[in-house]
Amino acid sequence: PPTINIFNQDPECDLDYCANTARDMKIDIAVKNNFGFGGTNGTLVLRRV
Repeated sequence: PPTINIFNQDPECDLDYCANTARDMKIDIAVKNNFGFGGTNGTLVLRRV
C-alpha cells in the first residue's frame, strides 16, 4: 500500500517509500496481527497455495 501524506523525504533515511500510489506486486504470504484490550491477542498467517 502507498505511504500517504509523505511530502518531504529525508535523503539520509534510506527507505523504499511508495508515496501516494500503490505498487503492483505479487504477494504470497501475509500476516495479520490483532491486539485487543485486556491482553487478548491473535495472529493470522495466510499463504497462497
